[in-house]
Amino acid sequence: MIPSQFEYVAPESIADAIAALAESGDDGKVLAGGQSLLPVLRLRLNTPETVVDLGRIAALREISEDGDYVVIGSMATHSDVLASDLVTQHALLLHKTVTEVADPQIRHRGTVGGALVHADPAGDVGAAALALDAEFVIAGPGGATRTVAAKDFFVDIFETAVGDGELLTQVRIPKHTGWGAHYEKFVRVAHQWAIVAVAATVRVEGGSIAEAKIGLTNMGSTPLRATAVEGALVGKPADDAAVRAAAASAAEGTNPPSDLNGDAAYRKHLATVLTRRAVLAAAGG
Repeated sequence: MIPSQFEYVAPESIADAIAALAESGDDGKVLAGGQSLLPVLRLRLNTPETVVDLGRIAALREISEDGDYVVIGSMATHSDVLASDLVTQHALLLHKTVTEVADPQIRHRGTVGGALVHADPAGDVGAAALALDAEFVIAGPGGATRTVAAKDFFVDIFETAVGDGELLTQVRIPKHTGWGAHYEKFVRVAHQWAIVAVAATVRVEGGSIAEAKIGLTNMGSTPLRATAVEGALVGKPADDAAVRAAAASAAEGTNPPSDLNGDAAYRKHLATVLTRRAVLAAAGG
């Protein structure tokens, strides 16, 4: 199907993009990589009067470091993230997670910021951002900016803290230099949305787990932290018995969906299995 007619705007600055959104009002949509928006437009599930394309704003594609943070522009593609030595060195979990996003074509077009703002609970990047305690910089009218912690960014399914007339401009990730990381994703078909996935990053000292951070994908209407597991792992040896015991509580506080890929009980069981695998792999480097 062909999308309905709309006005196309391609600003070259953040200020111009926000002005374009203000002018379009409720009838405007932001285009990042387009991997979520374009199929919706083609099916006419949404018929905006204006599409504001962020692709010409070079500043939004930068990946840099700022003291103890890695700073990722919201228009950095998944491939940009995979190619970044800064991300690999200081935010390995994000690198490992993005490796599992769809296929090379999608990774070359899709953006990290677009995926985060789309906020599909089955999407991969949200759980990693949550586990890494990311901060999100949001720009609004009049040059105003605000920073939102990951725990407050994801509001509900397809809903984030980014309000009308605002743009996500940066993702700031505290450096996790030297932490092991792994993203364990369960699918039935290659490149499918995750049925369940677990993002784990672990700091090991002397054979014991000093710190652990774990994010869960598709275990609720937003990405979730497996806080019970995180607490249970601290001080434990990085071996199968200890990790298995801690991972048994991975589904606590979750509310996974039931669909053709599996019911909620199945997903809760999967979460414990995948958490054990993810933590053991992360602890091994």
